[in-house]
Amino acid sequence: MTGDVVNLRQFRKQKARSEKEKQAEQNRLTFGRTKAEKNLTSALNEKAERSLDQGKLEKGEGDDA
Repeated sequence: MTGDVVNLRQFRKQKARSEKEKQAEQNRLTFGRTKAEKNLTSALNEKAERSLDQGKLEKGEGDDA
């Protein structure tokens, strides 16, 4: 019934390191975009907004619709 002896302090530090690495990987996926990618997304959003606005019907002064 002898098991491996584990240094609890080292185990805790290793676990904390792995948790930090998981969080860092998630942040890289979430926030790690280049400036060009951000500009492209912004331009595509603006284009879609303009195209949506072009299709709007505007009410005139004499329209009762």
